[in-house]
Amino acid sequence: MDSSSSSSAAGLGSVDPQLQHFIEVETQKQHFQRLLELCWEKCMDKPGPKLESRAEACFVNCVERFIDTISQKLSLKLTRGYFSFLYFELL
Repeated sequence: MDSSSSSSAAGLGSVDPQLQHFIEVETQKQHFQRLLELCWEKCMDKPGPKLESRAEACFVNCVERFIDTISQKLSLKLTRGYFSFLYFELL
């Protein structure tokens, strides 16, 4: 690795908070867009002027499954982080 690469890599630790927030927001938008695409493909047979009750129920179930999955992943990360914190506190 040359000196310019190492100085660039060292600078990555101090990311601008506004840039970091922007990246987080854009990432969330991408996740939401992907959710919409997945649920649309799964639930919409034929678009029409009115949402059919079957399609509506499908969308609700699809979004609820997504929320459940995200909640489980967040809970797991928090649990791992908590136990990691406890481990290092005990050292």
